[in-house]
Amino acid sequence: AVEAPLEEAPDPAAGPPAETVPLSRMRQQIARVTARSKQEIPHFYVSAEIDMSQTMELRRQVNSGLDDGSRISVNDLVVKACVDALQRHPKFNASYSDDGIRMHDTVNVGIAIAQEAGLVVPAILDCGDKSLLELAAASKDLVQRANSGTLHPQEYTGGTFAISNMGMFDVSSFVAIIQPPQSAMLAVGTVAKRPVVRGDQIAVADTMTATLSADHRVVDGAEGARFIGEVKRILENPFTLMM
Repeated sequence: AVEAPLEEAPDPAAGPPAETVPLSRMRQQIARVTARSKQEIPHFYVSAEIDMSQTMELRRQVNSGLDDGSRISVNDLVVKACVDALQRHPKFNASYSDDGIRMHDTVNVGIAIAQEAGLVVPAILDCGDKSLLELAAASKDLVQRANSGTLHPQEYTGGTFAISNMGMFDVSSFVAIIQPPQSAMLAVGTVAKRPVVRGDQIAVADTMTATLSADHRVVDGAEGARFIGEVKRILENPFTLMM
């Protein structure tokens, strides 16, 4: 018997031409930055599940005494925890270069902001000495000016660490692409009630998954584990966030 030849898959290019959407300047920039990051930076990832019960109670108590315009968000608490952790683990506030690892003098935390045209990650500059309420005010101001197009160039380019929060989209966890020339970025999902084990008992707690993306040229896995462990420790014992 003679076998019939296999039919070739249709060539998409042979059909009617598909629509091509021109790349905006922002989309071109996102393509350049993310491609450079994944090509040049050897990413590794470390995740931790964080019990946010005490932090959410702290937030409730603080916000009960504030007006709507100055209330703190979950992201503000994460920013403050990261600032404190970066001061104890400064290699995550550094950049790789062929001449060596550049240790930055100031902590400038980038905040990923989703806009209709694409993603921007401007930074809150000089976070080291800012209180939680100061960071919350600075974050709100940064988002407002990002949406109005009035950010300063240094806020676009000066980040030394970044945070991407997709909790508002009900995302449980994800990994982020590092923003060159930074060496790390923290991705956080939604805070939700989930079962946890306390002692030998099942309980319900507000938990959040955080995933650190880090540059293996600058830091190693054990250092990443210690850093995200420090963020976890702070958020699970949040009284230090008010100091």
